[in-house]
Amino acid sequence: MTDATDPAAPRIDVWQSDDGVATVTIDNPAKLNALGSALLDDFASAFARLAAEPTLRVVVITGAGNRAFIGGADIREMALIETPDQARSFITKVHRACDAIRALPVPTIARIQGYCFGAGLELAAACDIRIAADGAQFGMPEVRLGIPSVVEAALLPTLIGWGKTRRLLLTGETIDAELALSIGLVEEVSSAEELDGCVEAVIGDVLACGPKAIRSQKALIAAWERLPLAEAITAGIDAFAGSYETDEPRAMMAYFLAARARRKTDG
Repeated sequence: MTDATDPAAPRIDVWQSDDGVATVTIDNPAKLNALGSALLDDFASAFARLAAEPTLRVVVITGAGNRAFIGGADIREMALIETPDQARSFITKVHRACDAIRALPVPTIARIQGYCFGAGLELAAACDIRIAADGAQFGMPEVRLGIPSVVEAALLPTLIGWGKTRRLLLTGETIDAELALSIGLVEEVSSAEELDGCVEAVIGDVLACGPKAIRSQKALIAAWERLPLAEAITAGIDAFAGSYETDEPRAMMAYFLAARARRKTDG
């Protein structure tokens, strides 16, 4: 665990608003928000607590300061690894942190500024939506450190295709935000000054949707990733039917129809 009594110690900060929006900040700016074992454990624990919040609507993940989203896993800690078992234990912590994001029942947004490397890019890939400042830089430099890119790097082919994935992983190159956008690694790029506004706009769009529908949709997308097409379609039919076990569709459709009628009358 990180030292909560030391304000300068690396930590995971969680802030939650009354409307169900949570912001999770990796706060280790002195090391470009690098992720060591303690931070990875705290991150997974924070997401486990958030997952149990029934009023949670959306989570934003970001890094403290302006220099980095997450500069990667802590290289100093990895350099001290002496055995394959120790290596397995460390990288499993990275996976658990990424998996905690994917297991969250509500949408997650990566707010990316500065460096987004290695384990940081894996955490970003685990998010549902990625929004970056125009100065952000992305890379998977593990092969330049004598190790392969692993765990949630396996998500990259789905995002950017096999060719782009091979180039990132086999060269360890760094790409800028413009190229990241063009290959589908991020969904939106803005100036640093407008980054928070862009994130807020996406949050607003999520909050305009039915809370139960959003949770159902995220679960369905996760099912689509692992199911054959025919079973994925069947899962969708079940989800559609299940939505009518609550009053949310009727209430939201009634509101929509009433608003449309008012617009026609006013027009």
